[in-house]
Amino acid sequence: MLPPLSALRVFESAARLGSFTRAAQELGMTQAAVSYQIKVLEERVGSALFIRHARGVDLSDVGLRLSPQTSEAFDLLRDAFSVAVGRAQETLVLSVVPSFATNVLAQRVGQFQFANPTISVRVDVSQTIVDFNRGDFDLAVRSGFGEWPGMKSHLLVPAVFTPMLSPDLIGEAGGVHRPADLLKYPIIGPSDPWWPHWFEAAGVPHVDLEGRPDLQLGSQVLDANAAIAGQGIAILTPALYRDAIEQGRLYQPFDLTCDEGKAYWLVYPESRRNSAKIKLFRNWITNALGLAD
Repeated sequence: MLPPLSALRVFESAARLGSFTRAAQELGMTQAAVSYQIKVLEERVGSALFIRHARGVDLSDVGLRLSPQTSEAFDLLRDAFSVAVGRAQETLVLSVVPSFATNVLAQRVGQFQFANPTISVRVDVSQTIVDFNRGDFDLAVRSGFGEWPGMKSHLLVPAVFTPMLSPDLIGEAGGVHRPADLLKYPIIGPSDPWWPHWFEAAGVPHVDLEGRPDLQLGSQVLDANAAIAGQGIAILTPALYRDAIEQGRLYQPFDLTCDEGKAYWLVYPESRRNSAKIKLFRNWITNALGLAD
């Protein structure tokens, strides 16, 4: 027999938020009522679901096993209810790293909105890794190796890198004919570890970029803009700047690209993998990037 739905709802909230107090606030209950519902569920399960301590609560081993399936079940109920009342899952909230947001998503997300007019899209551009349990985010685009505990990850763009510059800059300092020629130009972000990696692969080992003006702009987007403005040579991910290359605003002098195994990934909690709006966006973006089977 299933335990009371009210007890499961309290457990899902407390497990997701990591706090009885925050669960009480979210559900409009007293903390005592939350504790009571958790006790009802623990008696039904026959084991403690939380470890209580002075600073708050942590999930027990049993609670850790129960939490993902409970969250998934409530996500399915929310989706089913939205469809039943014709509300069609009002908002899709995404957290996206700046380079991907500026050069990939911003140029395409209108297509998703046009194809799914009943879903509002809100994009938060940030380098911060969001906590899905403590925010209203549905999806994120992250840079990394694709391994985040409890997360489902889909490869979007490999984070390969190569030097790029404005075509207007090429004629200065005698042009770029071989990799070593790049050293005649200003280097944007010379302390970036990608530079020695690429030069080594290009047959120019032991390159010393110390002592050069260390222009650190803090993001690949700003590095690219500086390169487009003719401020120097930046080391960038070509797939993020296809439009700039095709329009002649950026030039990739060498075919050689390197990588460290990182990529841009579409990420969402494993427990939400059956969410209809997440499926819609996942299928759309993989098609938009030519990744569909």
